[in-house]
Amino acid sequence: MNAICARRSVTFRLILTIAMLAICSQADAAKQGTARAPGELGRGINILGYDGIWEGGRNAPFRLDNLTAIRKAGFSHVRINFFGFKFMGEGNLLDEIVLRRLDAVIEEVLARKLIPILDEHDTDTCQRDVSGCAEKLKAFWTQIAERYAGRYPKLVFEVLNEPGGQMKSTSWNALLNECLRIIRTSNPGRTVIAAVLNVDDMPVEELALPSDDRNLIVTFHYYAPIRFTHQGAAWSPTFSRLGPLDWGSPEDEQKALADFEKIRSWSEKEKRPIYLGEFGVYERAPTDARTRYLSFVARSADRLGWAWAYWQFDHDFAAFDSARQTWKPDILRALIPAVR
Repeated sequence: MNAICARRSVTFRLILTIAMLAICSQADAAKQGTARAPGELGRGINILGYDGIWEGGRNAPFRLDNLTAIRKAGFSHVRINFFGFKFMGEGNLLDEIVLRRLDAVIEEVLARKLIPILDEHDTDTCQRDVSGCAEKLKAFWTQIAERYAGRYPKLVFEVLNEPGGQMKSTSWNALLNECLRIIRTSNPGRTVIAAVLNVDDMPVEELALPSDDRNLIVTFHYYAPIRFTHQGAAWSPTFSRLGPLDWGSPEDEQKALADFEKIRSWSEKEKRPIYLGEFGVYERAPTDARTRYLSFVARSADRLGWAWAYWQFDHDFAAFDSARQTWKPDILRALIPAVR
């Protein structure tokens, strides 16, 4: 009887210890923030980058009820491409009217059971003028972080789209960490997305993140080989003359898998979730090659457990025909295969 009691006492103490450890672990996670599981973001699409909604336009061409179509198609998040710098006035203050429109978009996204990512998209300024970018980017996140502190808990912040150009790893890491400190002052639990420098070799190993901030997702964009994905692009004197170019050989697939393996290996080592924030093929590419590429990239990201977002809903690279208000079926099938 005494032996049984002793065993019960040891068992009780063991259970109590495990329970206390679990409570402490939960407290630590709450304090540090737990990185959003990539599966929660899931499959997404980029929206509103070049739309008249910010200037007060309606159906220009994006319609807010298109969010219902996005949800029904099987997407679970949208990446809102927001050019904040052009709506800054004296002292880098953001236009309140535009911010109210942004509030309305976020609320519409959430009402459709989609996760909104707010992506600061002023790539050209930041790749060309690092110091000018730094001043504006810090002002942007100071205002945005204060505005959304305690609001819209599912809203995700993305610090900057495609850092690169004149911005090298050293300057990007310094600016990124300054912006993270600004955001964390008022949004300690907010999920934030931080980009790998957007250059051909994707130097993810050079990305310097605060080790105690686990509520971060690392993003990269994939358009390789760019001669294929951008063939026929009217805005480029070089790309506009290219095509038709094919994609889908074993060598093509092996190159993409090797690129993804570099990111996967770093992610596993650093225990950081990955978000493929953009990929796409311009519409002048041969249809079969385009859909092969999109399907291969999307399914590869799915297998690796990465969240992803297609570039983009409308305008060029479009997955949706705004004039007919219908999906382009070959693109949608490549991105989200029908469930059998």
